[in-house]
Amino acid sequence: MLAEIEERLDAAYRVIRLFGPDGQAEAEAAADRIRAVVTGGGTGLSPAWFARLPALGLVAVNGVGTDKVDLDLARRRGIHVSTTPGVLTDDVADLGMALILGVMRRLGEGDRLVRSGGWAAGGRLALGASLAGKRLGILGFGQIGRALARRAEAFGMKIAIWNRSQVDVPAGYFRAGSALALAEGSDVLAVCLAGTAGTEKMVGAEMLAALGPDGMIVNVARGSVVDEDALIAALSNGTIAAAGLDVFVGEPSIRSAFLGMENVLLMPHQGSATIETRRAMGDLVLANLAAFFRGEVPPTSVVRLDRGAGR
Repeated sequence: MLAEIEERLDAAYRVIRLFGPDGQAEAEAAADRIRAVVTGGGTGLSPAWFARLPALGLVAVNGVGTDKVDLDLARRRGIHVSTTPGVLTDDVADLGMALILGVMRRLGEGDRLVRSGGWAAGGRLALGASLAGKRLGILGFGQIGRALARRAEAFGMKIAIWNRSQVDVPAGYFRAGSALALAEGSDVLAVCLAGTAGTEKMVGAEMLAALGPDGMIVNVARGSVVDEDALIAALSNGTIAAAGLDVFVGEPSIRSAFLGMENVLLMPHQGSATIETRRAMGDLVLANLAAFFRGEVPPTSVVRLDRGAGR
């Protein structure tokens, strides 16, 4: 989190930083007194640490992903899990739009051509694709998916959506009957689904083949939603044209195959990485902690407990 948020955290609480010097030993020594954990969506809290913390009442996630937190276990234990929804929607959608522009207009390839001296030596960048009139298929039509759709409309793109549950769709959008049908009718497929056990490897070889040789994929959700073996194969053999990726399986140690691909635009999980959004996220983490320690239900808890307020 931002230094200013960390300072406010230290001013209000006794904080043990697990990944700091001696943090593991400190956490184990204080395990029976730790009442709240602050973590990131990509780190979460392992079941082993749940078991070590008998007084735990809140896991405050600085992000919207809960795939690295066992929500059923938290519910059984009577532990709240809070996230920071809403405040990062616009920035993640902005990056999604940037990746769409990047892959369609070959921004990464152009940057490398100029920096390497290839352009000055007579090299030419292959033609890109216009956004106007292209169909953007949005897989997962939650807050981020909706925000991305509004941005894409401004570029003249046609919007199609598929969501796992029934949602209201604005007039003029096309609702696909299945995720596969969405891919079949899309020029660009934007992955905006939450990463859960139910969405793991949802985008696999069949969906990529349906997207087609001129199709492109952008992922601002979680790496787990895409079958990376299938994606690498599809990018290598021309099954699809290109990809823009902000998230990966096992990040930050990503698959080496991605690094040598000219048709992939890579970002180091920066969807919410603006000063403004990280400040707002930190404020919400602190608000959830404050409510919990007052004996109230954290305002953005995603776990509904029968007993109401946390410990």
